[in-house]
Amino acid sequence: MRKATMLTVTCAVLLSACGDKASLEPVQQSGAEPSLPKAKLFLLPPIQVPDFVGWKQGAAPSVAAGLSIEKIADGLKHPRQLLTLPNGDVLVVEANSPGEEAVTTPKQLLAALAKSESGKAAKGGDRITLLRRSGSGPWEKHVFLENLHSPFGVQLIGDSLYVANTDAIVRFPYEKGQTRITAPGVEFADLPSTINHHWTKALEANPDGTKLYVGVGSNSNVTENGLEVEYRRAAVLEVDVATGGSRIYASGIRNPTGLQWNPSTNTLWAIANERDEIGGDLVPDYMTSVTEGGFYGWPYSYYGQHVDTRVTPQRPDLVRKAIRPDYALGSHVAALGFLLTRQNALPAQFQEGAFVSEHGSWNRSPLSGYEVVFVPFRDGKPAGKPQTVVTGFHSSDESELYGAPVGVVLDKDGALLVADDVGNTVWRVSAAAP
Repeated sequence: MRKATMLTVTCAVLLSACGDKASLEPVQQSGAEPSLPKAKLFLLPPIQVPDFVGWKQGAAPSVAAGLSIEKIADGLKHPRQLLTLPNGDVLVVEANSPGEEAVTTPKQLLAALAKSESGKAAKGGDRITLLRRSGSGPWEKHVFLENLHSPFGVQLIGDSLYVANTDAIVRFPYEKGQTRITAPGVEFADLPSTINHHWTKALEANPDGTKLYVGVGSNSNVTENGLEVEYRRAAVLEVDVATGGSRIYASGIRNPTGLQWNPSTNTLWAIANERDEIGGDLVPDYMTSVTEGGFYGWPYSYYGQHVDTRVTPQRPDLVRKAIRPDYALGSHVAALGFLLTRQNALPAQFQEGAFVSEHGSWNRSPLSGYEVVFVPFRDGKPAGKPQTVVTGFHSSDESELYGAPVGVVLDKDGALLVADDVGNTVWRVSAAAP
């Protein structure tokens, strides 16, 4: 029997004491009308995280029928997000938390310990690696950009590369085909970074390249650090590319970890991580269109107008305005990667829709997430249940963790690339040979 760590024992005791085995299957909490049970309150939340073991030689995630998967890069330093450049090169953003977060509750300390055992808290590279493939040969790796500060989002507009560090968007000059940027970056727009409970900053440009949209997570679970530290947080910011000036585009989104522009409807979409500590079946993470000036509930309510009684003072006026998200993804799946696609090189069932990578739960039993799913769209809206595309990131008994998916993009040939920040790998998913 594998020797249990002290953390595993502690978490098992907490889970047993709370008796909070989730009762709903993720599919029951997916779609436009998720099942939402009664909230439960905990002194300390249940914690269940597999122990990190990594990928054994020759091992790989499993994929849906009709697909194949291959490793195209490994030995990375916590790869998070991906961007395919116009010439086919792929940028891999390697980063993790800056380690500057204030620990204000016992739950945060336990969560940090749990994530360190899982490999999710491994040190990031604070850099961007470029992957290049010539013909059908192996993918080359080049250190493209270094000395960043917990980067996450990256976008190319013309000859300018924008990188969303945890505290600012930095702009770098880009020349087509270059494998390394040595020119210094220029700070383009500042971003909220005090306390940094949620450090990631997702980034997306509109189609004409005149605006950048930034996902900024909350500084708490439900305002336990005070409302004054939530300024410009739990929001999507809009940044003007001509001036660098910014404004709040939409608010009340606890942690918008991925942004995509939907060409079918000419609207912005986001994935979001919802709040914790009210049960294994609450609250579903979600995918939604983002309305300019819209308010999506956090912290006062969830999934529309379901009031969170933990928050004081209450704001019934804002609850009445709360917009219900378009599509639930399941509770605590931790959606971190998002890709809207009209067509690609995968089989027909994976064409128009959204690929969402779910990094996986840390406070739910049984585990949820730890897979890449596809949600079909029709007329610019989700239409159907999530279909598993890539899975097998943990052992069947949920005790060992091999990897965890984050960023998703299409390569120049239309195959799906998946960043795996626990396995320090980039995977390529394509249609299986006949």
